[in-house]
Amino acid sequence: KQWYQRRVAITAGTMGCLGGAVFSAIKGFRIAPPGIKSRLLGMTTSVKVKAPVLGGNFGTWGLTFAACDCTLIYIRNKEDHWNSITAGAATGGILSLRSGPQAAVTSAIIGGVLLAMIEGISIGITRMGAEQFKPVMPTLPDAA
Repeated sequence: KQWYQRRVAITAGTMGCLGGAVFSAIKGFRIAPPGIKSRLLGMTTSVKVKAPVLGGNFGTWGLTFAACDCTLIYIRNKEDHWNSITAGAATGGILSLRSGPQAAVTSAIIGGVLLAMIEGISIGITRMGAEQFKPVMPTLPDAA
């Protein structure tokens, strides 16, 4: 599952960079001094400084999540929603360990709840989509 970890880390890093670029551009444009040249310069400077940082943070989160998820799949010999929820909690806790045990526990709870919500929405969407593919008994015309 090494390809999975790489794919998740690269995808998360790319999403973080792109999302960071959009938000940094908007913020840099808004806080720059008046004048279009100043605003464009503020926007590009903000993107150059902040987007790679956010991309790296997302990539780190994605790689840690993928490592926890793959570890749980290996240990439990099962691939289900509980692995993702537990991996989200573990990722939140691991990434905030440097801030102390209280912050790690809080982040673990937030990570677990967030992933539980994502998995719940995913299950709901899957069930709603499956409804349209249920077989329907055809009605035959009366032979009178």
